[in-house]
Amino acid sequence: MHKSNKEIFFEHVAQTSPTPLGIEIERAEGIYLYGTDNKQYIDLVSGVSVSNVGHCNQAVVSAIQNQVSKYMHLMVYGEMIQTPQVEYAQLLTQHLPSTLDSVYFVNSGSEAIDGAIKLAKRATGRANIVAFEKAYHGGTHGALSLLGSETLKSAFRPLLPGVTHLRFNQLEDLNFIDTNTACVVVEPIQAEAGIIMPHAGFLEAVRQRCSETGALLIFDEVQTGFGRTGSLFAFEQYNVVPDILVLAKAMGGGMPLGGFVASHQLMNQLTYNPMLGHITTFGGHPVSCAAAVAALKFILDETLFENARMRGEQFRHLLQHEKIVAVRGRGLLLAVDIDGIFIPDFMHHAAQCGLIIDPFLFHDNAFRIAPPLIITEQEVEQTVNLIIHALDTF
Repeated sequence: MHKSNKEIFFEHVAQTSPTPLGIEIERAEGIYLYGTDNKQYIDLVSGVSVSNVGHCNQAVVSAIQNQVSKYMHLMVYGEMIQTPQVEYAQLLTQHLPSTLDSVYFVNSGSEAIDGAIKLAKRATGRANIVAFEKAYHGGTHGALSLLGSETLKSAFRPLLPGVTHLRFNQLEDLNFIDTNTACVVVEPIQAEAGIIMPHAGFLEAVRQRCSETGALLIFDEVQTGFGRTGSLFAFEQYNVVPDILVLAKAMGGGMPLGGFVASHQLMNQLTYNPMLGHITTFGGHPVSCAAAVAALKFILDETLFENARMRGEQFRHLLQHEKIVAVRGRGLLLAVDIDGIFIPDFMHHAAQCGLIIDPFLFHDNAFRIAPPLIITEQEVEQTVNLIIHALDTF
């Protein structure tokens, strides 16, 4: 008997939750996903801040097709000069502070976090790491060690030793950063905590404390990068420059790509004592880098960060409902707090109404609004009407 894709999905594709949406998507375009029954869904998740330039962006698709016709994987990372890597590293660093001029390409945000903390340990000769409560940095053992929730990591201990978790926005906690601290890893805006903004002066105080103690400051902009919060990178809005910047998700325009960025002098320390201080086979895959070039050019040419800012303000203005307690965030990285509703159940109801939403890991009564940054004024109005309908009928 022939099995459906849905049956095979649950039998043979490893699951991470007991209740996945389980919607089979046939195609995607712009802000929309289309099921096999041609049902249209508005994507308010963007693959968790991946599809910033929209699904099947033609510039990205063309770049992928062009590169595939030339070459794909050639050699382990760093041995061959590959034009897409070179072009992207140059384009990216042109839009970063001068102290962030060297890019190490990997495949994902988790890998980028692991590489960044390795670099910090190598450069400082120190072992201890500071992270924050309700932070999410990825699923590998190194990234998981920084996770700000014991519930999600206790089953996998022992993890990295020497990790201290501080309270976000609490200045008095910064005294725990000392001369034994290799690095401080922080999201400029805490995403999975429910879009928690830094208080005025907090990130500046973290920067100052790191400079005083010799600890390296690592910003995790995996979710906030590439226009999502109303500027190309969130840290630009706070006048604080990290020692290491971690990127992924939207970096590849929908293709798998991550990276960590530092000064050339700092990054060079991975080349000796020991040589191959960090290594990857597929990091900076030429097809992913070609897609990344096209995506970043599109973001810059279309000033999608400006659209993110305007459309975010529009969402905040229009989202008025008796069940909505608050809407907070920056740009098109928003959290909608709703009263008396179990978010996982509402997520399935919203899908029936034509909306793809998802919950936050560490904030139980809110859902995320993070659509592709190409969303138009009219599409925001359409989306809000569907959200209101979903709330009314739940």
